[in-house]
Amino acid sequence: MAQQTVTPEDFEALLMDSFIDHEPVEGAVVKGIVVAIEKDLAIIDVGLKTEGRIPLKEFGAAGKDGSLVPGSEVEVYVDRVENALGEAVLSREKARREESWIRLEKQFEADEKVEGVIFNQVKGGFTVDLQGAVAFLPRSQVDIRPIRDIGPLMNVPQPFQILKMDKRRGNIVVSRRAILEESRAEQRSEIVARLAEGQSVEGVVKNITDYGAFVDLGGIDGLLHVTDIAWRRVNHPSDVLTIGETITVQIVRINLESHRISLGMKQLQTDPWEGIGSKYPTGAKFTGRVTNITDYGAFVELEPGIEGLIHVSEMSWTKKNIHPGKIVSTSQEVEAMVLEVDPEKRRISLGLKQCKDNPWDSFTESHSVGSIVEGEVKNKTEFGLFVGLDGDVDGMVHLSDLDWQRPGEEALANYERGDVVKAIVLDVDIEKERISLGIKQLVTEELAEAGDGAGLRRGAVITCVVSKVNDGGIEVTIGDTEMTAFIRRSDLSRDRSEQRSERFAVGDKVDARVTQYDRKTLKIGLSIKALEIAEEKEAVAQYGSSDSGASLGDILGAALKDKEE
Repeated sequence: MAQQTVTPEDFEALLMDSFIDHEPVEGAVVKGIVVAIEKDLAIIDVGLKTEGRIPLKEFGAAGKDGSLVPGSEVEVYVDRVENALGEAVLSREKARREESWIRLEKQFEADEKVEGVIFNQVKGGFTVDLQGAVAFLPRSQVDIRPIRDIGPLMNVPQPFQILKMDKRRGNIVVSRRAILEESRAEQRSEIVARLAEGQSVEGVVKNITDYGAFVDLGGIDGLLHVTDIAWRRVNHPSDVLTIGETITVQIVRINLESHRISLGMKQLQTDPWEGIGSKYPTGAKFTGRVTNITDYGAFVELEPGIEGLIHVSEMSWTKKNIHPGKIVSTSQEVEAMVLEVDPEKRRISLGLKQCKDNPWDSFTESHSVGSIVEGEVKNKTEFGLFVGLDGDVDGMVHLSDLDWQRPGEEALANYERGDVVKAIVLDVDIEKERISLGIKQLVTEELAEAGDGAGLRRGAVITCVVSKVNDGGIEVTIGDTEMTAFIRRSDLSRDRSEQRSERFAVGDKVDARVTQYDRKTLKIGLSIKALEIAEEKEAVAQYGSSDSGASLGDILGAALKDKEE
């Protein structure tokens, strides 16, 4: 057989080819042969000048159960071709990690689930072994709801979803919650497909909040709002329901997109508002319990599920601008009258004051216009006084009705809260709940009575006492009364030359004729001149009819002499 001659060039090419195909490079995963097992180390030949040593524990179960023997083929990671001792530095663990990264990247790109084991707890979460690669599981991604005990989930193979991968930094973030939510969404879709609005189902109260309760319908939760628990007012769901309780509910509404289910319990009962108008006719009186008090009124339960509102304006005939809580209290039994019923809006308007006598009617029956009343000054305002009267009603004395002589503001200064005053009833308006009083009119009445006693009337002659003298005339006091009148200068005498105020002095008594008298306003007109003219006419009438031949001066002189005598 002829021998083949190998040229130097061929040898060099073969040598280079051998290096390229077979010599491992640092940072690569290569196949090696186990050449020996020494204590806890495996001697691996990967085709380098020297073998490498790898601890048996890096081979996992194979390194413990003896299945790793000389001649076994394994994949290892070449960390360094030669160390200071001249040995190759190899790693089975890094090889497994590299394998896992390649596999996990493909699964991440394909959005596939991966299998892993939670094996340790770290700050903010847990570490997961993804068959060679270590990932981080944030605490918020463990479950749909926070869980206290993670123990049952440790060291158990289970699926995860990769949320983020960064090979350069060696970071992998996974989620167990995403798997549960996906599974739950599928389950919810199946359950929702079996439910229908109007259907009655059983459920278990899972959670209670201020606004309602969440009910487990066998894998999906529905919300039972507090207003749908009962027809009557429910202040808090916990007053009616308890967690873990099994209840029957009706499917009120289903949102197929969000899978939200609204439930109701009261819908399974007879609506108490049916035929409400005949049960509670307008004008009828009923007894109920106060369930809630607000700034604008109080709600009264007439029967379970039927509440009416007593507006603050319908609570009291006399107490205005007062909080309802000062008139009624929660749980108090009250009698109220039905004022209005609106079945469509499910509203009943009630009145509390209508069940009591109207004090304005009572006052009118016992106090007619012109009658005298007495009461305490309750309030003093810029426009008058409010006086408390019988029946807890108030009457008002306007500024203009305080005094005849002084301006209203000046007269008002003489009154204070708590003063007891007398007044005359001027007017009563029941609809507007107003009583008008007058104090100056009371003075008028007293003076008018005194004037009557003094014989004060038009045409009468009265004796007066001069109280003040001025250029325009004289002011006089009538008899023994406090009534005053003014005699003008032109009325001081029939004779123009005697029409002088200085003829009179304070304290002088004078007679005058009443020319005007208004009993209501106490307007009095007096005239000495008119008296003299009247006396002259009387004298003429008395003496002028005789045939004595006397002159007018003689007649007047005789008349005056008779008067003096």
